[in-house]
Amino acid sequence: MKKIILFIMALLMLVACSGANTANITGGWKLVSYGSVDNPTPAIPDVDTSITFDSEGQMNGNVGCNGFGGNYKISSDDITFDSIMSTLMFCEGTSDQEQAVLGVFSDKVDLQFQLNDNTLTITSVDGLSVVNLERK
Repeated sequence: MKKIILFIMALLMLVACSGANTANITGGWKLVSYGSVDNPTPAIPDVDTSITFDSEGQMNGNVGCNGFGGNYKISSDDITFDSIMSTLMFCEGTSDQEQAVLGVFSDKVDLQFQLNDNTLTITSVDGLSVVNLERK
């Protein structure tokens, strides 16, 4: 009986700990694709499309022409962006990519994310758009 109780307690502890997402997204990421969940658009080749998340809750990057940065916070399987700012230069050929990616990073809204090995997927609030990143 004592072994059964110890087994159940150990099992409950494992279940309780498994609910917490300890995903570590710090470091550099490159944009792979963006847009529709069902049919994402590949990132523009030969264009700097990178995002860096640091361990202090700061992020910055470039998704075509303009640089951007702001704050982020992870809670369970949600990521929240705050105070995102971007430069506003016009660059032909990259504006659709920039608008789509930055459009997903809505300020002060909990977005779902998935980290699978070296792939990070961030899903828009409405669940229709994604940003797919690959660890550099």
